[in-house]
Amino acid sequence: MARQRDRDPYERGYVDRRVAVRDPRPRILILSSGERTELNYFNEFPLDRDRVTPRTESINASPGDLVREAEVFRRRTGHTRPRDQVWCVFDRDEFTAEEYNEAVQGAAGRGLRVAYSNEAFELWYLLHFDYVDAAISRADLCEKLSVRLGRLYRKNGATMYVDLRDRQARAIANAERLLAQYDGRNPAAENPSTTVHLLVQALNRFLV
Repeated sequence: MARQRDRDPYERGYVDRRVAVRDPRPRILILSSGERTELNYFNEFPLDRDRVTPRTESINASPGDLVREAEVFRRRTGHTRPRDQVWCVFDRDEFTAEEYNEAVQGAAGRGLRVAYSNEAFELWYLLHFDYVDAAISRADLCEKLSVRLGRLYRKNGATMYVDLRDRQARAIANAERLLAQYDGRNPAAENPSTTVHLLVQALNRFLV
């Protein structure tokens, strides 16, 4: 007869017989080249964690490098199922037109989604108040936001989602109207433009 310590570990009850079940919830991975502004906003969304698994990461990289890193990140973290989404969030800023366009247009070929802003993420905030169809710098965006908010706009604020939530439908309509005037062939020249509303709509499907 086998000694007790030599018996099948399952028989002794030391090994969990349960089989790991793959999480059926869709996963949304948001990778941003911004340090805090964008992720602070998206992290405020009151998502139902029983229906979706969100994750946000900041990667200090150019738009092109961010897209390439996103592909590596997706494979490493297993965000490869059809219902999973991987989003790249970046601004036009001072990057070259060639690099910006390559990032926007190349992401689709990798199965990635893009929430870009030309020229800056603050355009999405301003669209909650006004329809803007003339080129505008980040500095002017921030100045106009301060006027519309009735207080000094500060980057990296942690309450912008709550502050603007009641105006979100207007922002989505303005962003859609803005994109409709472009053909999408040269995103770098499409100032102002943004596709942040597409990510917002994706997240809205999983609100509490």
